[in-house]
Amino acid sequence: MTGYGRDCLLKDGISYEVEIRSVNNRYLDITVRLPGGWISLEERIKREIQPLVRRGRVDVFVQIRTDQLSRRNVTVNWEVAEAAIRAAREMKERFALDGSLSVSDLFHVPEVVTVEEVPLDPESCSEPLLEAVRNACIRLVEMRRKEGEALAEDLFSRTETLQNLLVEIRSRAPKVAEEYRRRLETRLKEWMEGVSLDENRLMMEAALYAERADISEELTRLDSHVSQFRRLLSSDEPVGRRLDFLLQEMNREINTIGSKANDGLISLWVVDCKSELEKMREQVQNIE
Repeated sequence: MTGYGRDCLLKDGISYEVEIRSVNNRYLDITVRLPGGWISLEERIKREIQPLVRRGRVDVFVQIRTDQLSRRNVTVNWEVAEAAIRAAREMKERFALDGSLSVSDLFHVPEVVTVEEVPLDPESCSEPLLEAVRNACIRLVEMRRKEGEALAEDLFSRTETLQNLLVEIRSRAPKVAEEYRRRLETRLKEWMEGVSLDENRLMMEAALYAERADISEELTRLDSHVSQFRRLLSSDEPVGRRLDFLLQEMNREINTIGSKANDGLISLWVVDCKSELEKMREQVQNIE
């Protein structure tokens, strides 16, 4: 299922921005994009997401913004500073110079002051970052839930269409054998004009055909599959794979009905059933 969630958390002058996007996928596939040096938190971020999202391709984008992203560590080389001060005094005395050496001047003396860039420690920042991940993921799940409700409503509607088609097929099925018996009788009379027909033999042939064309078991199983499918749509559990399995079973039963019935009307309804099942299968790929 598609979804989007975002969160921005500010703590100790550091902004943690997290965006999570998901698209359809049969399995769970999480990709995390972190700033350089933060890769150590990738697995912990994935573990935060896994209990909340069971299916789909999930992309996580993390940005860390702060004026202190690289903390400055300032150190003074006292030996160099003292040497610079002594040298300034000696120069003043030797050349009878005016003025004095200020602190600002010392800062410009090479090697007196050293400024080191100390990057943020990912481990010390992990808790606020993971909190932002959880918040963004909760928003993504809520968006996916709303999409899931819309999908469930559409699938319920399609199961009703499927059930109506099965009613038509069930109503038509008993007439197929009788029509076959009449066609067989007509053809035999044409072929054996003037010869009496063996009614028992005719009834036996019709009965054999009816047995071969009997689709009552397939219809019963289809009814059961559709009922299970509708129950799962009302479940709060992840049901995507079970729905997919039931659709495969329904498709198999419909194919069997189409091959056994040998009837034009039933064949048309079978095509309609398969069309609905294919649309349902596409939708189910989006369900967790």
